[in-house]
Parts: sequence; C-alpha cells; structure tokens
Amino acid sequence: MAPISIDPQALLTGLYSILPETLVVATALFVLFLDLGLPEENKQVLCWVSLAGIALSLFAVFAMGPGKISGFSGAVVHDGLGAFFEIVILSACALTLLMATGYSEWEGTHKGEFYSLLLLSTSGMMFMAKGTDLMTIFLGLETLSIPIYVLVGFHRHRMSSIEGALKYFLLGAFASGFLLYGIALMYAATGTTKLPALASMLYDARLAANPLFLAGIGFLLVGFAFKVSLVPFHMWTPDAYEGAPTVITAFMSAAVKAAAFAALIRVLLLTFGGLQPVMWKVLWALSVLTMTVGNLSALLQDNVKRMLAYSSIAHAGYILVGLVSGDVLGSQASLFYLLVYAFMNIGAFGVVMLIARKEDEGYDIRHLAGIGFKYPALAGLLTLFLVSLGGIPPTAGFVGKFYLFSAAIKNGYIWLAVIGVLNSAVSIYYYLRLVVYMYMVPAEGEVPAPRPPRIAFSLALFASAAVVLVLGIVPRSALEFAERSVLSLLM
Repeated sequence: MAPISIDPQALLTGLYSILPETLVVATALFVLFLDLGLPEENKQVLCWVSLAGIALSLFAVFAMGPGKISGFSGAVVHDGLGAFFEIVILSACALTLLMATGYSEWEGTHKGEFYSLLLLSTSGMMFMAKGTDLMTIFLGLETLSIPIYVLVGFHRHRMSSIEGALKYFLLGAFASGFLLYGIALMYAATGTTKLPALASMLYDARLAANPLFLAGIGFLLVGFAFKVSLVPFHMWTPDAYEGAPTVITAFMSAAVKAAAFAALIRVLLLTFGGLQPVMWKVLWALSVLTMTVGNLSALLQDNVKRMLAYSSIAHAGYILVGLVSGDVLGSQASLFYLLVYAFMNIGAFGVVMLIARKEDEGYDIRHLAGIGFKYPALAGLLTLFLVSLGGIPPTAGFVGKFYLFSAAIKNGYIWLAVIGVLNSAVSIYYYLRLVVYMYMVPAEGEVPAPRPPRIAFSLALFASAAVVLVLGIVPRSALEFAERSVLSLLM
C-alpha cells in the first residue's frame, strides 16, 4: 500500500483558511481547562477570556481580508461572503458575552461549560458560513446545534427551559435527518457534494428533471427552513426562545439565523441558479407564509419573549424576500438586513432582560407599565430597537426593508413587496404596543427597579443603538460591503 503524501503548502493554506474558527475553538477549550482551577468568586474571568478569544478571531477575519482562500480541497473557502457573515456572527457573540457579564451574575451561569458551549456553537456557525461542500455545511450545522440544545436547557431546574430544549432537540434531529438525506440523494444523482461542481451540472436539463435530485433539493430546503424558522418549520421557535436563558435567546435570534442564512444564500446563489423559476416560486410562497404567520401570531402574545420569537419568524420572511429576487441587489439587501437585525434584536432582548426581574414571570407585557418616565434611558433604548424592528425611519431597520422590497419590485415581484409592506405595517402594532405600555399605561403599584446593568452590559446596549442609528442615517459603507461580499461569491 502506497504511503499517503501530504502537501505541506496545501496543509498550511487550509489551516490558514480556518484561522478564525481555530482561535474560537482553542478559546473554548482553554475556558474549560481554566474553569477547573478558578475559585467560584473569580468565575467572571471566564467571560472575559471568551470575549478576548472572540476579539482575536474578529481581528483575524479583518487581517485575512475579503480575498478568496481555499482550503482542504475546496471544502472550506474564506471569501467576501464568509468574511461578512463571520463579522456578523462574531459581533453577535461579542454582544452576547458582554451581556452575559451581568446575566450570569444574576442567574448563576458563570460556568466554564456555559461559555465553552457558546464558543463551540459560534465556531460551527462560522464553518457553515464558509462551507463550499454540503458535508462541511452539515458538520457546521451539527457543531452549531448540539451546544445550542444544551444551552436552551441550561436552567435545568426550570420546567419551561427543559421543555423548550426537548422540543428543539427532537425537531432539530428530524431536520438534520432531512438535510443529510437530501445531501445523500443529491450525491446519488450527481456523484459530488461540492457546490461549484453542482453549479456546473445544474444547467443540464436532464439533471434538473431527475426526481432523485429534485427530492434531494426538497429535503435540503426543509433542513435549512427549520434553522431559519420558516413556516411551516417554525414550531420550535416560541417554546425554545421562551425557555432558554434570555441571553441565549438573544444569541439564537441573531447568530443562528445569520449562520443558517449564510449557508442558504451560498447554496442558492452558487448552486440552484439553474432551477429558476420553480425554486423561486417555492421561496416566494415560503416568504409570504413566514411573514404572515409570524406577524399574526405575534399580535396575540402578552409574553414579550414569545412576541419577539414570532417577530423573529416574520423577519426570516423579510430576509427571504431579498433571496426571492435572485440577483445581486436582493442578496445585498438580505446581507445588510441580517447585519442590522443582529444588533437591533440583541439590543431589544438586552433591555427586556434588564426590565424583567424573573426568568419565568418577568416577561409579561404588564411589567413594562410605567417604565417610560421612571427609567427613561432604558425605555428610550427599547423604543429605538422596536421602532427599527418595525421599519420606521430614520433607523437601520427602515433602510433594510426599503432595499429588500425595492429589490423585489425591480425584479417583478410586486405582489411580494406589497405583502411585505402590509406585514411590516401589521408588525408596527405589536411593537408600538410595548411603547404604549411603557409611556401610557399606569403601573399597578410601585414600578419595580430594573436589574442594575454592568458597564459591559451597558456598552453592548449602546453599541447596538449606535449601529442601528448610524446605519439608518449613513448605510452606504455597509451596503457596499454587502455588495462586494455577494460579488465575491459570483466571480
């Protein structure tokens, strides 16, 4: 048997292509070992070590630039699209860790496994964003999902946390099975799982009509639809969001959604362009269903976490509007919206986290009554994030929706844009309902004091608010970055 030869240069290039992910995984392992020797009163050091690892990884992403670096026989590619999503994912993780400095002290989650699982899940998201092989994307998805299942049920003494984790795990296992089965069927039809090779084959009319291949695409879409909470694969979202520690709910709503959309965008743009218009009709229907069901369900919620969960479902529908457009403008709008959505949603969850004093009971909408004038800074920040989520100018949420619906109109999807605008108008009702409670509904008795935010927690909130305002007024640089990221994929 001939010895296996390894090209040192190719190995070094491959390792360099996954440098940011390697730094995150190394930090996760270091945190686990550090936790063994730290006394209980110094456990907050683990959060700062985790944050330092994320900062190093973010620096590595910027240092590597948007140039294309292919590694491991093309299974992973660092390019503009991967760099864009890594920035979004790492920023969401950094904001989560800043908020965790206070949350972990209140809820007793200053534990090595908490931070380690958060970092390992982040590494899986980054692999999903850079995977150019379906198997790499699947491995990234599982690396993302398994730590999140555990984190959702981290409050193991709370029944709602255990229930949310169990539902998420069971439905997630089915979704992973669908995704893997779809990959297997596509491999059986084409003999490859590499996205560039699939892209070159799809313009063959015989393959596009192959029922085995079409079934594989269907199963693949089901797997992705579950992760981004598209209707009718959204059932896990409200229970998992409500049961999870709120800081993890914020992380899931931004980072997990960004990672899943990163893989979906890469697969759609790079691989399935030859299946128009059938694929785009399916996405059109999914987008309309997701927007409508998400917003109508949110109207009925009195629990703020569940309301934001259904809102998150609706926003997945908005993002899909850009992908239905099927061109650079639509994809650019989807990328920009994913960026701003991460900041405005994490910011909203952060403020709600401070106002709610108890995980199980503190998220009823009635607890917002009287907050507006008693604690104007918190109420002002929450109003800003809610206004942005509703798509009201001059916030980044308005700019994002404007570009999404403009791309749909430009490509002839006028009714999709009209439905999107109507859904956005519906969402303003339940967002402003929270504002009404804060400023116009008198409190029943004394307004309870919110949790005292730590400096790091306050920094996360004000950074989120600054991004929402700045990108709402001067969005050009972020839009250009998003456009370059999409073009780097198509070149």
